[in-house]
Amino acid sequence: MANSFGDQFLKAGLVNKTQLNKAKKSKSKQQKLKDKQKVEVVDEAALAARQSAAEKAARDRELNRRQKEEAERRAVQAQVRQLIELNRLPRDDGEVGYNFQDGTAIKKIFVSQEVHDKLARGLLAIARLDDQYQVIPSVVAEKIVLRDESCIVSNAVSQLEEGEDDPYADYKVPDDLMW
Repeated sequence: MANSFGDQFLKAGLVNKTQLNKAKKSKSKQQKLKDKQKVEVVDEAALAARQSAAEKAARDRELNRRQKEEAERRAVQAQVRQLIELNRLPRDDGEVGYNFQDGTAIKKIFVSQEVHDKLARGLLAIARLDDQYQVIPSVVAEKIVLRDESCIVSNAVSQLEEGEDDPYADYKVPDDLMW
């Protein structure tokens, strides 16, 4: 090879003749060892390239996993939004205030007496949508809870399982009780 890299480096003055000969001998020794004894000489550059490719593949897999999780989260959010928007009751700011707990805060919405009674009995639920509260049927609320539990603010379904005795069954709640 008249135009090998070693010759080009020699012409450029980057190496001298002895360094060039030493490098050629080292390379030929490695080649002879590899050919004769079938011993694989460790190539640091190839090893480093394989390692960096493996690291890049791991980073790519992690990035793909995060993107997939984000896409799934957005799909669930869209489903919840659609369920609430399609099934919410029309807001006709009623005359009766209904208090409910949102996290640690007590909130109040005004609804009609009929909606208030249904909320108290657990037939309706309250869902949070874009910093607003919407009244939805409890059947829809159960579907939303399966997707994202944090959207349902109030669902007054009885905590007692069927077959359990209610310790307060003998005490009647007055009809006019508001909290």
